[in-house]
Amino acid sequence: MSKPILHDPLKNLLVASGASPDDSPAADRRPADVEMARVLRTTPVRMASDPSSGAIAYWKHEPLHDVVEPMADHVIMTYPAGSQRLERRTGKSAAIATARPGVVTVIPAGSTSRWDIHQPMHVVQLYLPHRTLARVAGEADMTAPGDLLERTGHTDLITSRLLLSAADALEGSAALDALFRQQLTDLLANRLLAAHAGSSVTSQPVVGGLPPMVLRRAIERLRSDSDADVSLAALAADADVSRFHFCRAFKESTGLSPHAWLRQHRLEQAMNMLREPEMSVVSIAAALGYSSQTAFAAAFRKLTGETPTDWRRRVR
Repeated sequence: MSKPILHDPLKNLLVASGASPDDSPAADRRPADVEMARVLRTTPVRMASDPSSGAIAYWKHEPLHDVVEPMADHVIMTYPAGSQRLERRTGKSAAIATARPGVVTVIPAGSTSRWDIHQPMHVVQLYLPHRTLARVAGEADMTAPGDLLERTGHTDLITSRLLLSAADALEGSAALDALFRQQLTDLLANRLLAAHAGSSVTSQPVVGGLPPMVLRRAIERLRSDSDADVSLAALAADADVSRFHFCRAFKESTGLSPHAWLRQHRLEQAMNMLREPEMSVVSIAAALGYSSQTAFAAAFRKLTGETPTDWRRRVR
């Protein structure tokens, strides 16, 4: 991928009638993924969505000169590598910034702007419904959120790292991936409320873990080898608390987030199975819910530094 660092002054900013926030009903706006596909003229390299939270997409696209029309979702994006100039015009205001790791761009739901990007680039995008922001604010006892602020190449290492981890950390296991995305989206919504909301928000500190019986029930669900629903919504409903409070209380009780606990449990299961010589690596991957032997091997190596075959050979 080309990684130019542009220092020359802006000469010909392409201006179109982009305007400020759109007044049309939210129901008439395009979903963010649909509008991004139209503007970027391609399909995402990979994309994962959760109806209760939002969607995360990784794109590689060519130069862009177009108007992004009003979308139903907030779009938050960051950049995995390289350095690339962004030119954005909204109404009478123009923003010129650099897309690079550690910065974020925010397109609030309902806004429209003209974009000029002169080189191919990679970008990770979060499509966040406003209802998710409102839910997270309510669960965290925050004041009601206003609209997100428009940002272009704004330095925010925390949000950038969270978004990049969404693109890099998927492990090929449906249950692990879904739980990870749900937790990550809630973390990102919380961060956006704190750093990029139109009005300041405050939250009450959360203390204390889950009651022993509730914790035991949650762990039983996570340990289940059946098709039990281990989504964040199901775990929180079982505990009769919000998703936000469940994650905080579960970590207080166990020292791990629900996703990290399940990942550790799956690793222990994998090690026990690998000790059984009659079980093939392919059958272990399938038993643990991984999409392929390759996905299982990659997840196992990430946690142990060894492939399943190498680990099995060493412990025999």
